[in-house]
Amino acid sequence: MAFINYVTQIQFDFGAIAQLATECDRIGIARPLIVTDAGVVAAGIVRQVQQQLKDMPVTVFDQTPSNPTEAAVRAATAMYRTHHCDGLIAVGGGSSIDCAKGVAIAVSHEGPLKTYATIEGGSAKITANVAPIIAVPTTSGTGSEVARGAILIVDDGRKLGFHSWHLVPKSAICDPDLTLGLPAGLTAATGMDAIAHCMETFMAAAFNPPADGIALDGLTRGWSHIAEATHHGDNRQARLNLMAASMQGAMAFQKGLGCVHSLSHSLGGINPQLHHGTLNAVFLPAVLRFNAQAPNIRDEQRMQRMAHAMGVTLAPASTAETAAAQLANAVQMRNHELGMPKGLAQMGIVETDFALIIERALRDHCHATNPIIASPADYHRMLEESM
Repeated sequence: MAFINYVTQIQFDFGAIAQLATECDRIGIARPLIVTDAGVVAAGIVRQVQQQLKDMPVTVFDQTPSNPTEAAVRAATAMYRTHHCDGLIAVGGGSSIDCAKGVAIAVSHEGPLKTYATIEGGSAKITANVAPIIAVPTTSGTGSEVARGAILIVDDGRKLGFHSWHLVPKSAICDPDLTLGLPAGLTAATGMDAIAHCMETFMAAAFNPPADGIALDGLTRGWSHIAEATHHGDNRQARLNLMAASMQGAMAFQKGLGCVHSLSHSLGGINPQLHHGTLNAVFLPAVLRFNAQAPNIRDEQRMQRMAHAMGVTLAPASTAETAAAQLANAVQMRNHELGMPKGLAQMGIVETDFALIIERALRDHCHATNPIIASPADYHRMLEESM
């Protein structure tokens, strides 16, 4: 049976940050902990947020790493308790929002964080007692502001997913103005993350027509505007559409993701210095080619429909395989245009890394929702093609 759920209240517009105090009042947050990172503080965005909160007592945790860790969650949780906070305002990219979700669990649930990881059977253990979150994204990539999941590196080094409808932020304030100063490299990497979300969730086999429609529209917006947003970061319409694509990708990926993410989660846990969106961009072409053989991809012409959304011209009566090949080429060309790494080798990955990457990818929660289940040999081939 399909389960379809869209539950987040979203403020989406230029200047939407002005609604922050109102949203705190609505939700009942009077002593917030702002969870962010040093870069967002340096950009002056946290100061803008604090100005909106006027005389409200605010505590700031600004040590979120680029791949959020259980250690960072512990440190932020300690601040939350010390200052008697009653809610969280996550300000930043997916890392800060996911870190805040980890804090929301930790302040109200006992035991190590891995207890609540999806692949450990922990989703059902996450209760409504989680701390309330308001999410203020400053990048256009993960869409974590409207999603039920968080990705965190736990103490044993694994990069795990945490999923519960209780983790969906009570409010998402999506203000494209906050992304105008994002550097080109981060705009490209986070934007390709959003595009990967739209494509992977559209390829997933679960029955969810609303998610499919949202994913295709998000793909159109993201693909059409990522280059302009990257190369001309002050283009407000490009920023608005890229932020919409990010939000839509996350709204849709309740269907599930796939091998792009099982591989990027695995490798990102092994080397936390690698950017998640960059990894997605590099893995996407090989996974597109692999997925062409899936029954739902063939029967529902999903490669062809994505090509149409992206403006990729196909020959009449193109097969799933030929469409996938053209899509893979289009992604590789776009990666080059955006200045992304050519492949894994350029990122320092060598073939001796493959065994551990594959081992962890097979255990990732996204592995099971790929439209066709990958074997270790399939993953090895995808890694080779991504080098």
